[in-house]
Amino acid sequence: MLNIQLDRELVFLDIESTGLNVLRDRILQIALIKFFPDNREPEELSLLINPGIPISIEAMLVHGIQPKDVANKPVFQQVAQKLFDFIGNADIAGYNSNRFDIPLLMEEFARVGLDFEMERRRLIDVQRIFYKMEPRTLKAALRFYCDTELEDAHDAMADVRATIEVFKGQLDRYENVEYIDEDGNANPPPVQRSVKALHEFTNDQRFVDATQKMKYDHEGVVVFNFGKYVGQPVAEVLYNDRQYYNWILNKEFSTQMKQIVKKLVKEYEKGKG
Repeated sequence: MLNIQLDRELVFLDIESTGLNVLRDRILQIALIKFFPDNREPEELSLLINPGIPISIEAMLVHGIQPKDVANKPVFQQVAQKLFDFIGNADIAGYNSNRFDIPLLMEEFARVGLDFEMERRRLIDVQRIFYKMEPRTLKAALRFYCDTELEDAHDAMADVRATIEVFKGQLDRYENVEYIDEDGNANPPPVQRSVKALHEFTNDQRFVDATQKMKYDHEGVVVFNFGKYVGQPVAEVLYNDRQYYNWILNKEFSTQMKQIVKKLVKEYEKGKG
C-alpha cells in the first residue's frame, strides 16, 4: 500500500516503445498499477501490443522486445478502450512520465479517436522528485564528494578548481566500485585512473558528433539521426545528393558535424575512385 493520502485513484504507468519519438513511435508494452482512496488492493494491468511499425535497434537493445514477441498481439486500437477505462479519471504517476510515457499514450489515444483529457488530472513524475531533491549542480557535487561548500560560485576559475576537487573525490569514492547498469547487470569498475576509460564511460559511443545528428548503426556505419534521410548512411547519401550536402555545410549545424561530413564524403569518393 502507498503511505499517501488519496482523494481519487492514482495510476502508476510505464511504457516500452518502438523508439523515443512521442509523435512517431508506438507502444509495445504498457503496465499500470492503480491505487484506490479506500485502500483496497491495487489493480494491475499489463499488455503487449503490436505496434504496426518497425522497432528500432536501439529500443530493442534497451527493453529486449523483438518483433516476434508482439507479432500476434492486439494492435492499440483493440485494447485502447480497455486502457482508457482502466485509467478512468485517475491521477497519473511514473518515472520521466511527464516527458515521455504520458505524451506517447496521449498520441496513441488520439489516433483511435479517444480524448485522453489531462487538464483535471494531477501528475507525479518520480524522476523530477529525484532530480530536484538530489540536484546535479557543481555546488551539490562538491558538497557530496568533498564535504565542502563552493565559494565564488560561477566565477570561472573557482568553478574549474571545484570541478577538479569533485573529480578527485569521484576517483577516490568509486575506485573498485562496480557499475550497475539500467538492467541491473554488474559491470567491471568503470571509474579508473585512466583518461581512456573515463572517456568511454562518460561519452555515449553511439553518437558521432556532440549534437547527436549522426550516429553509428549496428554495423558501425555512420548514419543520419535526423531529417529525411534518418537511418541512412551519411557518406553515401551526401555523395549522391550534393544539394543536401551543400545545405548541411551552409546551415546552422555545428562545425564539428560539418568537418565530419566533409571527411566522410571525401573518404567515400576515394573508395569510389
